[in-house]
Amino acid sequence: MIQYAPAESNQEKTHVQPTDDSATHFNTRAVHAGMEPDPATGAVITPIYQTSTYAQTGINEHRGYDYARSDNPTRTALQTALAALEGGRFGLAFASGMAAIDTLLRLVAPGQRVVCGNDLYGGTFRLFDKVLAITGVRFTFVDTSDTAAVAAELAREPARLVWLESPTNPTLRLADIAAISAAAHAAGAQVAVDNTFASPALQQPLALGADFAVHSTTKYIAGHSDVVGGAIVTNDAAAYDRLKFLQNAVGAVPGPMDCFLTLRGIRTLGLRLRAHCDNAAAVARFLEDHPAVAEVIYPGLESHPQYDLARRQMSGPGGMVSFTLRGGEAAARAVALRTRLFTLAESLGGVESLIELPAAMTHASVGGAEALAAGFAVPAGLVRLSVGIEHAADLIADLRRALL
Repeated sequence: MIQYAPAESNQEKTHVQPTDDSATHFNTRAVHAGMEPDPATGAVITPIYQTSTYAQTGINEHRGYDYARSDNPTRTALQTALAALEGGRFGLAFASGMAAIDTLLRLVAPGQRVVCGNDLYGGTFRLFDKVLAITGVRFTFVDTSDTAAVAAELAREPARLVWLESPTNPTLRLADIAAISAAAHAAGAQVAVDNTFASPALQQPLALGADFAVHSTTKYIAGHSDVVGGAIVTNDAAAYDRLKFLQNAVGAVPGPMDCFLTLRGIRTLGLRLRAHCDNAAAVARFLEDHPAVAEVIYPGLESHPQYDLARRQMSGPGGMVSFTLRGGEAAARAVALRTRLFTLAESLGGVESLIELPAAMTHASVGGAEALAAGFAVPAGLVRLSVGIEHAADLIADLRRALL
């Protein structure tokens, strides 16, 4: 596996101290966090508590659960695991990644400002520009790979929150989380990092100074393309109390089966990310040498403009690869339609390999005049790969056929 960090990786150094010394390493926490044997039966795996309500011994007297929108034991186990993976004190699970983002943004009052990247996931931009902006929340879009530009924007006018993706979707730019967090805190702002592309197996934003780590757990955390979910992890007790209230009040919570499936995926997260990184690196190197390819974007290649930052900030380069072709959009569409192992589909982070054209698919919502005015520019011919855990030689053979 490509390793940015030395033998003791970042993921092993940056967690909060656990109560049990046996859980100091990421893979151990992934297997055991939140997974105490069931007290009623001794079941090793947290059961699916498929219930909507709980018996009370007296009025408002219960065993910590009264109604499943508020809490559910399977969700409690998942939230404990999510916090442990990110090295945080508090974890909250949601029905989708977008529900998690929407809930977090409710900490921003009308009239307050959010500084965010101009290279966001299309659904995030749509939420910001088409839904939250109407409520009076103001958004300023800037290239968050340019730390000086972010700092200048924070100095120009107060902001409540800085929203980062790192790596970004789909052009895989990195934000210097530690430097931006320091600048934001000095300016009185908090920092949220969408950590979906890296996953906590490769990057832990809270240890780098961020206030919130946010995920679409649909992707690498669950990892099997069979569940939709989201998460927020934080060390901020006051923010957690408010977010916990909102989780219940708004009600965008995952069902117990969704929580169970996500917990199942978490247990192999570290192992899967090894295979994702190995395969993505092999695919990226193949593409970089192919005459039909104009540019390959992958944090694990020395040609990536932020390769050194990736080595400092991440313990591995991830499983996402983007590239463009010398033949432009027409060639990109042809390649996307010719692959066999790479399935033409949206989403990412599953064990199977996927291929898509973001401008026409996942980022179609950032093609309008508002997006262009904000500085969004997803090339029409950009191809995004979510490289799975199949054998690398088979994936490369599939791309070689498709690139002919």
